[in-house]
Amino acid sequence: MATSIVLSLDNLPSDPLLLVLSFLDFRDLISCSFVSRRLSELTGHNPLWKRLCQKHWLLTEADKTHKGLSWRELFREYYADLGRYIDYYSTLKKAWDDLKNYLNHKCPRMIASLKEGVREEELDTIEAQIGCKLPNDYRCSYRIHNGQKLVVPGLMGSMALSNHYRSEDLLDIETAAGGFQQRKGMRQCLPLTFCFHTGLSQYMALESTEGRTCSEIFYQCPDQLAQDPSAIDVFITGPNFTEWFTSYVDNVVTGEYPIIRDQIFRYVHDKRCVATTGDITVSVSTSFLPELSSVHPPHFFFTYRIRIEMAKSALPENACQLDSRYWKITNANGNVEEVRGPGVVGEFPVMTPGKVHEYASCTTFSTTSEFMEGHYTFHRLNNKEEVFDVSIPRFHMVCPPFRESTVRSSSVSEVSAPYDDENSSDTDDYEEGEMRGMNMADPGGRCPRHI
Repeated sequence: MATSIVLSLDNLPSDPLLLVLSFLDFRDLISCSFVSRRLSELTGHNPLWKRLCQKHWLLTEADKTHKGLSWRELFREYYADLGRYIDYYSTLKKAWDDLKNYLNHKCPRMIASLKEGVREEELDTIEAQIGCKLPNDYRCSYRIHNGQKLVVPGLMGSMALSNHYRSEDLLDIETAAGGFQQRKGMRQCLPLTFCFHTGLSQYMALESTEGRTCSEIFYQCPDQLAQDPSAIDVFITGPNFTEWFTSYVDNVVTGEYPIIRDQIFRYVHDKRCVATTGDITVSVSTSFLPELSSVHPPHFFFTYRIRIEMAKSALPENACQLDSRYWKITNANGNVEEVRGPGVVGEFPVMTPGKVHEYASCTTFSTTSEFMEGHYTFHRLNNKEEVFDVSIPRFHMVCPPFRESTVRSSSVSEVSAPYDDENSSDTDDYEEGEMRGMNMADPGGRCPRHI
């Protein structure tokens, strides 16, 4: 009669057990260490903790060598300090690392403005000071970097027209706490960014109150038609800190936001917004300006940046000069406006093989979206009688999501003048300044409020 073999954890070979354990997270490994002596021994296997150190703390062999610890000891050290952030740390640390690596090549002076991370007890002190809990992902990011020094340009992007300039700093925790809002209409809101030139800030709601959602990030927008100053609408820029920050970083490191004159410009380029006519290619990127916009009355301000490029392979005799522009502007109601005018922003660029001409202009509209399309008219330099059109691709401008104030219904003035601005306005004729690059306003000047 065959002898029966009783299987137990103690007599199973190590390799299959280690393979099973390799699929577990650190919480499961800790639990397994209490099940039996054998599993307790195997859960100390360093390759298991190496994987977890790389996954949760982004640690490398160099980090291990520098610390002189085993992978398990290294994991425990980091967990003791940053354990509450284990669901966020790797995502935010990678975003910070990617951003710094990119800026180190594109505009290194921006990195010099970053502050070292704060200690855990400092964040606890800030919470006690403002009487509100900070979201864990926000705290985690500030353990890595405590925002930046108050400098220009700001880390969180710039925008410039000939008479308007904005650049947002990422506030350090102490400065942010000093701007914590408890006034009606903005209760329990913490500023994340600040622009010296416009006074503009993005805020994060620390509690769900006054119609806002906890952790939501937004620009405030006072209701111009309400009698109550606490009637504040908001343009929403992110549902939480992690998504807000990582999406911004992604736009920067992928080149979606261009680096112009050592600054990050928050233009968005739709890859479909490119049109080629003969040797000339036109592409468009756009940006919404919340500081010049409002929900009540409905007035949405966009700037668009246009790049005109003549192919390097073009024949020299194809050199040409821009004479005029034509725009067809359609808003969300289907209303159409047509605009014709000489040149672009007061200039008549000459295009030669390899030449690039960029300029920025703006438009306003009273519906939540619109699109523009059109063409430029050129003539050949060696034959002014030869005139031709170059297509401008259709590009859409859509207002970001917004939320109306909860006090609006009881505070709107019924005698306010009706707002009747159905059509958009192309402002190419009114832009000034050098148009061979971006129009830059004097950094020392205040920008005008449109409303």
